[in-house]
Amino acid sequence: MKRLFTSIVMMSAMATAAFAQQAIFNQNKVTSPVLNTNGTVTFNLYAPFAHEVKVTGDFLPKQTIESPMGKWEIDGIEALKRDENGLWSFTTTGQLDPELYMYKFQVDGVDVLDPSSIHRSRDVRMNMSNFIVTREAGDRGDLYSAHNGTPHGDIHQLWYDSPTLKTTRRLSVYTPASYRTSKEKLPVLYLLHGMGGDETAWLELGRTAQILDNLIAAGKCKPMIVVMTNGHVENNAAPGVDGPLTLVEGGITNPEAVPQRATPHLEPLAVKNDGRGSGFPESFPDVQKFIEKNFRIKKGAANTAICGLSMGGYHSFMISQLYPKNFGYVGLFSAAISMSGGQQSTYDLLTSDKNYKKRIGKLFSAQPKLYWIGIGATDFLYEQNKDYRHWLDEQGFPYEYRETEGGHIWRNWRIYLTEFTQKLF
Repeated sequence: MKRLFTSIVMMSAMATAAFAQQAIFNQNKVTSPVLNTNGTVTFNLYAPFAHEVKVTGDFLPKQTIESPMGKWEIDGIEALKRDENGLWSFTTTGQLDPELYMYKFQVDGVDVLDPSSIHRSRDVRMNMSNFIVTREAGDRGDLYSAHNGTPHGDIHQLWYDSPTLKTTRRLSVYTPASYRTSKEKLPVLYLLHGMGGDETAWLELGRTAQILDNLIAAGKCKPMIVVMTNGHVENNAAPGVDGPLTLVEGGITNPEAVPQRATPHLEPLAVKNDGRGSGFPESFPDVQKFIEKNFRIKKGAANTAICGLSMGGYHSFMISQLYPKNFGYVGLFSAAISMSGGQQSTYDLLTSDKNYKKRIGKLFSAQPKLYWIGIGATDFLYEQNKDYRHWLDEQGFPYEYRETEGGHIWRNWRIYLTEFTQKLF
């Protein structure tokens, strides 16, 4: 009986090993995407039983739709053609510029990631496949790529106590390669995500580590520590590490205990303050205290910067006002200057609310070294930023302005991060 049991165990182990090997070696033989010699890109999907296959992504011309928030740009979509073997293909009509692109397939109306590619990332609640086009050293695709021979920094994902929010929260920290071997203190950049993101967004979609590694190696920006927070007060970390969500037949167990985690990243509760009496801007000193205690940083406004995209731009806008002497550099990337909604223009809001003039006046009285605003020409927040710049001009408050093509997209925010970091410290 003992021999029989041993034989069964061995056979089971061999079957498991064989299955694992089969999973490794019996992979999809299709290659996708393919960068062709003429600069076009081909997408392939083997789906012999599908009736219709399409591809959508930010490599295609944008489409404009109307929404309650105004005009909104969405990715274009193209149909793939099927061959006699069930392979569906689509090739772009022209060269793609050097860039990081995101895409997905739609098979009979169902979204599908590219099974032939392991490169993928999450944007808000949506998973996308991605690829990088690069043609020469120093172009955007090259800047967003990791290179052998380039000193690489480290990513730390840590938990900190936030007494203000009465919870423990997670953040990501980039330290440059020199931080490992030197005892030198470094300046710090606080880099904030948008409404759909979390403490991983700037790493996955913003390519922060690759951008900083390459800029520092090229001598184009100073070595710095970059802190990427989670700006949502209703969830303390990215999905999957913010605590278990137990599912049972018919719904969620104990839904009262986790009401927001059932639908994360859908409501701007980071602004509403979630009933705790404080929102994320008010809790920001908790972040700074943790970083100052656990990392070798240079203190003072001259060594401290803050910037963010969209909601993170709003947070940067507010945090720099609440703590005007803390930041010598402020960056607003496609910033939501007003998160209150309603029909009142941003200019009227700034003009009618005397608190803004008082707080922003204190910020500029502290003489920040740089106040930087960047936005895309077709961004749905363009008018807010235009109103804000008009108001700043009337007050005589100095700033730098950068306008790019396109809308509310990561392609712009990576550009802004690249340019902003080269102006720091």
